[in-house]
Amino acid sequence: MQASKFTDAQKAFVIKQGEEGTPVAEVCRKAGISQAAYFNWRKKYAPLHA
Repeated sequence: MQASKFTDAQKAFVIKQGEEGTPVAEVCRKAGISQAAYFNWRKKYAPLHA
């Protein structure tokens, strides 16, 4: 399995941007990830920083 090129802190930052009102498509484009990856990260990491 390939290691992620993003740290947990970076993933949490991307999720936080989406929750603050920035459109998900724009957040994903800037981070260079797919929307599927964003929603998988949100499912895993959102409860950690809430």
